[in-house]
Amino acid sequence: MKAIDRKLLRDLWALKTQVVSIALVIACGIGGFIASFSTHDSLVWSREYYYDRARLPHVFATAKRAPLVLVERIRAIPGVSEVETRVVRDAQLSIEGVVPPMIARLIGVDFAHPPAMSRLTLKSGRWPAPGAKGEVVVNQRFLEARHLKLGARADVLMNGRLERLTIVGTALSPEYIYATRGGGMPDDEWFGVFWTDARALAAAFNMEGAFNSVLLRLSRNAPGAAVVESLDRILEPYGGFGAIGREDQISHKIVSQEINQQRVFGLVLPSVFLFVAAFILNVVLHRQVNAQRGEIAALKALGYEDRAIAWHYLKLASVIVLLGTAIGVGLGWRLGQAMTGLYTDFFHFPQFHFRLLPWVVLAGAGAALAAAFGGALAAIRGVVRLRAAEALRPPAPAEFRPLLVERLGYVRVFTPAQRMILRSLERTPVRAALTVAGIAGSVAILLAGTFWVDAIDYFIDVQFNQVQRANVSVGFAEPVALAARRELERLPGVIRVEAMRAIPVRLVAGHRHYRTALTALAEDATLQRILDKDLRESRPAPGGVLLTARLAQRLGVAPGDTLVAEMLEGKRIKAEVRVAGTVRELAGMNAYMRLEDLNRLAREGPLISAAGLRVELGEEPRLLERLKEVPAAAVVIVTRTLLDTFRTTSAKNVLFFTTILTAFAATIAVGVVYNNARIQLAERAWELASLRVLGLTRGEVSVLLLGELAIEIAAAIPLGFVAGYWLSWLIIALMQHGELMEFPLVILPDTYLYAGAVVVAAGVASALIVRNRIDNLDLVAVLKTRE
Repeated sequence: MKAIDRKLLRDLWALKTQVVSIALVIACGIGGFIASFSTHDSLVWSREYYYDRARLPHVFATAKRAPLVLVERIRAIPGVSEVETRVVRDAQLSIEGVVPPMIARLIGVDFAHPPAMSRLTLKSGRWPAPGAKGEVVVNQRFLEARHLKLGARADVLMNGRLERLTIVGTALSPEYIYATRGGGMPDDEWFGVFWTDARALAAAFNMEGAFNSVLLRLSRNAPGAAVVESLDRILEPYGGFGAIGREDQISHKIVSQEINQQRVFGLVLPSVFLFVAAFILNVVLHRQVNAQRGEIAALKALGYEDRAIAWHYLKLASVIVLLGTAIGVGLGWRLGQAMTGLYTDFFHFPQFHFRLLPWVVLAGAGAALAAAFGGALAAIRGVVRLRAAEALRPPAPAEFRPLLVERLGYVRVFTPAQRMILRSLERTPVRAALTVAGIAGSVAILLAGTFWVDAIDYFIDVQFNQVQRANVSVGFAEPVALAARRELERLPGVIRVEAMRAIPVRLVAGHRHYRTALTALAEDATLQRILDKDLRESRPAPGGVLLTARLAQRLGVAPGDTLVAEMLEGKRIKAEVRVAGTVRELAGMNAYMRLEDLNRLAREGPLISAAGLRVELGEEPRLLERLKEVPAAAVVIVTRTLLDTFRTTSAKNVLFFTTILTAFAATIAVGVVYNNARIQLAERAWELASLRVLGLTRGEVSVLLLGELAIEIAAAIPLGFVAGYWLSWLIIALMQHGELMEFPLVILPDTYLYAGAVVVAAGVASALIVRNRIDNLDLVAVLKTRE
C-alpha cells in the first residue's frame, strides 16, 4: 500500500465520527430520493400492468335504459374495437349488527361467460354458480374492512324489494383500484362493489333486453374524443349521462393524482436533502483540506504531484459518498417498501411490488459525488499552488480589530467571553452564514413535512363542521317532488330538513368543456354552505351559476361570461347560463345555482334529488333504521362515518411521513451542528488550550465554542421558519393540479414550535458530544506548535 493511501486510511479513522455523520445525511437524501421515485415508478408499473392484464376499457358510458339493439350501432363507431354492455345499480345495503346503511354497487355479470373487459381477479372463495339466486362476489377490501367471512349475508333494497345476498367470494377489479362513492375518499367500510348474476339483476330492475352501462375498447390511435362524442349521440335519446374517457374515470383519476403527488414529494424534499448533504460535505472537505496544508506541503516536498494530492482528497470524498450511498440504498429500499405498504391500503392491485430503480441510485450518488468533488477541488486549488516551504508555515493569524459594537462605544454591554464569541463570528461571516443556512434547511424540511397535520385538520374542520353541517344526507333514486321534504321531517329525531338537487351536466365554454353536476341549494340553506378557503360564505345569484375557481379556470371563464350547460338527465336541456361569480372551495370542481332557478332551467316542476338532515343527539340510530325502510332513499350517508374514514386514512399517512421527516431533519441538524463544532474545535484547539492554562475552567472554555453554535442555531430557526413556509407553499403549488381536493397552506404555532424544538434538541445532543471532547483535550499535545 502506498504511503498516501495509508494517510487516507488514517484520515478516515481520525474523522470517523464526522465521516459517519456526513454519510448519514447523504443517506437521508439518497434514501428519500430512492424511496419516493421508486415508489412512484412502482405505482405506475402496477397500474399499467394491471390495466393491460385486466383489459380496462378506454371509454365508459351510462344511460337510464338503452335497448341491446344499440350494440351494433355502437360497434360501428370508427375506432371502436370491442363493446360490452351491462346493468349497474346502486342500492341500500344492510348487514346485521351495523346500524348505518351502506351502499352496494350491483354489477351484473354472466359468470358462465366472463366479460372480456374489466376482468375480475378472484382473491378468495369461488365464483357464483351460473343462475344461482343471491350469490355474489364482493370487492376484497369491503370484506376485510367489515371483518366479514365468506358465507356472510347482506340485505339489499333492490327496486323497493329487500333481497338477501350471500357472499361466496372476493375479487379485484381495475375499475375499483380505488373504491369510492365519488367523494374522493376511500369508502371500504361503507361502499361495497357486488358482482351478481346478470339476469337476476336485470329482472330485479326491469332491465331485461336493456343496459345502462357500456364499456368500449378502442383500436390503436383511435380518436378518443370523437368516439365519446358519437357514443353520446347514440345514447342521448335513452337518458345517456355522458360518455367519459379513461382519464375521467373516478378510480383512474384518483390513482393518477396520487401518483403525481408522490412524484412531487419525490422531487422536492429529497432534492433539499441532497442539497443540504452536498453543502455539508463541501464545507467539511474544504475546511479539512485547509487544516492539512502542512501535510500537503510535506507531500509536495516528498515529490507528490499536484494531481496525486488532489486525487487523494477526492478519494476521501468518494469514500464518504459511497458509504452514504450504501446506507441510503438500504434505507430507500426499506422506506420504499413501507410507502408501498401504505398505498396497498388505498389501491387494490393484484400485484404491487416495490422496484428499485438503478438510475435513481446513480442520480443521487452522482449529485453527492459532484458536490464532494467540488468542495475538495475548491479547497485544494489554493493550497497546491503554494510552494512547499510556504505551505509548511502555519496560516497567518486573523487580523485583530474591535467589534462593531465596541467601535460604537458599547464595549461594556458584553462580557469578555461574549465579545470573544461575537468576534469569532464577525471575523468568519461566511462560515457562520453557511452553518446557519444548513441548520435552517433542517428546520425547513421538518416544517414542510409536518404542516400536513395542520392542513388536514383545517380541511376536516371546514368540510365537516362548516360546509357539510347535516348529520345525515339522503339521496333519492329518482328526482322526487319537493313535498318529500315533509315526509323526511316526520322521521324520528329530525330537527331540520334542507332539500337540494343535483343534475349531471357538461359545461361548455368555447372549445373547453367539463363534466360535473349543477348543485342547487335552497335559498335559506344552512346545512350545506358554500365557503371559500378563508371561510367567507357565498350564495348563487338569481339566474346565475356560481363556479369554483378551479372549474372557472379550467373552462377559461370569469364572472359575467356565459357558458352552455348541457343537462345529462331529464329532458336534456341545453341552455346558456351566466357566470355570476367564483368561489375558491377546498373540495371538488363544483357549480351552484338556486333551487328554483335550476328547476326552471330544467323545465321541470319543483323537484329535489337529495336532502340534508339535522338530527337530535342520540336519535341517529332510530332514524337510520327507519331510512332502511324508505324505498326511494337509494343512498344514505352519515357524515360522521365520512369523517371517521377521512381521519383514519389521513392519520396513518401523516404519522408515517412526520416520523420519517423528523428523523431526517434531526439527522441533518446533528450533521451540520456536530461537524461545524468539530471543525471549529480542531481549528481553535490551541486557543482553547491556552485559555485553560491561563486558568479558565472547562465550562468557561466550552462556552466560547458552544456559544457560537447557540447563536447560529438561534439565528437559523427563524430563517428556517421562513424557508419552511415557502417550501410548504411550493409543495402545495406543485400539487394543486388535482380536481378532488385543495389542501390549504396552514401552519399552526405548535408546528413551528415542534420544528424548532427538534432542531434545538439535535443541537444540544451535538453540543454535549463536542463538550466531552473539549473536556478531554490533551493540553500538552495541543499546545505544541511549529516554530
